[in-house]
Amino acid sequence: MTTATAPLSRTRLLEAGSTVIRAKGYTATTVDDICAEAGVTKGSFFHHFKSKEELVLGAVAHWNQWTEAVFASADYRKLDDPLQRVLGYVDLRIAILDREIPEFTCFLGTLVQETYATHPQVREACDLGMSTHIAGLTRDLEAAKRLHAPKAAWSAESVGYFIQAVLQGSFVFAKVKQDAEVARQNLAHLKRYLLSLFPAPSAKRHRGV
Repeated sequence: MTTATAPLSRTRLLEAGSTVIRAKGYTATTVDDICAEAGVTKGSFFHHFKSKEELVLGAVAHWNQWTEAVFASADYRKLDDPLQRVLGYVDLRIAILDREIPEFTCFLGTLVQETYATHPQVREACDLGMSTHIAGLTRDLEAAKRLHAPKAAWSAESVGYFIQAVLQGSFVFAKVKQDAEVARQNLAHLKRYLLSLFPAPSAKRHRGV
């Protein structure tokens, strides 16, 4: 393996790990499955990782970096109004429901449901990634509250966790039904709920609800 191809094969393995695990689950996914998805040899796998768990920990970090970049560059991030950014985040989540189920579901959510009691390092890595993502939402929610609902009793952090709870639950139902429609309806309800937290003048500025 040359120096030039080593980083590429490692990245392929990380991305393959998240792809296969989202489709098959952690336990059912084998090193052979990951290598086949990545298009590399088993020798390449063990050149980079000592075990499947070590790869998964790397895949979690890779996933976090990738998703952070995706959301940071999304069009809704350019909006001045923090409430519109929050609603734009939900809109983006709705838009990607048109993809195949393994492509729009959450790698961390899928992983932690299966490993939380058996792989503490994996659980902690998932917790860090999910909590960091929620913290970004919380910043926009705090700004929206200051601007539109300064006297509201709810906390921005609790709403951030609620948004993620709706998303993760919706992903589960999409898998159960083998269809995204339930998730699509859930996120439409989520938008209505978020708008209900703010005064009517703010809500009226967002169309399509």
